[in-house]
Amino acid sequence: MTIYLKTVQEVRAGIAGRFKTRRLAMNLTQRELAERSGVTWSSLKRFEREGLIALDSLLNLALVLDCLDDFDKLAVERQPIAATQSLDALLATPALRRRATGSQGRSHGV
Repeated sequence: MTIYLKTVQEVRAGIAGRFKTRRLAMNLTQRELAERSGVTWSSLKRFEREGLIALDSLLNLALVLDCLDDFDKLAVERQPIAATQSLDALLATPALRRRATGSQGRSHGV
């Protein structure tokens, strides 16, 4: 099980904030970005304010803001790291055989 340090709302707000920062760095108004991307001005305003937007609209904004390639990195398959393996996978690993403690060759009373 993966533990997330941020809520969905925090991630959503962070993405919206980064998009707004890129828009401002490119010296674009909301209306200019909306026109260039084909996204309605009201959708762009809602996105920057609440982080809510349709995926197609988000991708169109990313295209204009030159960060569309970032979406290719989402949900890519990766190899699990030992620390993030599931408990079931760890328990399925065969246990190492160990030598019994005590004296060798000594018989126990019968």
